Amino acid sequence: MVTFITDGVKVSVETIYQPEYSNPANDHFMFAYKVSIENMGSYAVRLMSRHWYIFDSNGAKREVEGEGVVGQQPVIEPGTSHEYVSGCNLKTDMGSMKGEYQMVRLMDNAVFDVQIPEFYLIAPYRMN
Repeated sequence: MVTFITDGVKVSVETIYQPEYSNPANDHFMFAYKVSIENMGSYAVRLMSRHWYIFDSNGAKREVEGEGVVGQQPVIEPGTSHEYVSGCNLKTDMGSMKGEYQMVRLMDNAVFDVQIPEFYLIAPYRMN
């Protein structure tokens, strides 16, 4: 698990290789990732959008942007967290992701970016 804190918002990510949804013979590798976003600050925040940078080990890079996460723009109160699970497919058995969430502080509508730490997507057999 990797963790990073930006402006009182803690983002933690863990990954899981999905062999049942992967097809290595066709260069298709599926990974799930679980994200926990914890508001360690004093004010409620809303997650407005996400921006991902996705890298395969063959040098390919993709960017994904969109509103919210898995169809939601959650409000995260002080001392609480929001968790979700999503997935990413790669053409290689190793890669990485990183990015940022755009948040708005509800008290004053201040907009700020929260860093998503870089995390690695690695098929377990590559760890031997």
